[in-house]
Amino acid sequence: MPIGDDIQQKEFRDSHQKAMINLMYTSTWLNERMRVFLAPTDLTPQQFNVLRILRGAQPEPLSTLQIRERMIDKMSDTSRIVDRLVKKGFVEKSTCKQDKRLVDIFISQQGLNLLKTMDEQELQFPSHLSALSPEEAEHLSFLLDKIRD
Repeated sequence: MPIGDDIQQKEFRDSHQKAMINLMYTSTWLNERMRVFLAPTDLTPQQFNVLRILRGAQPEPLSTLQIRERMIDKMSDTSRIVDRLVKKGFVEKSTCKQDKRLVDIFISQQGLNLLKTMDEQELQFPSHLSALSPEEAEHLSFLLDKIRD
């Protein structure tokens, strides 16, 4: 459905305004679907992001600063997110051997198992971007990158 129909607005100042509103609306739409996907796991989108970052870094540990640099939401309180994941058993912390002032953060086997299950569940559902061809998805990524340049 066109953005004008979704938000019940017939006219836009120009195509740039329409694209900006469409981008914000679609971002919110995708975020809501992510929250529904995450609801059974009791994870927030930020916690899910941290788990995926840690899985991607393994077997190497990361510090909270390194995690924050890789996060989608840079404004997140990374230390608090990690502490909550530790309480849930998905993450482990230990003192850094090279610098005792730092903490190494690893994804636990329980966290890896959860992500594996979630990966399998995600494959069972049609992608929210399945209306796009692979070429269109690549072009969309290119355009989004271009906006941020």
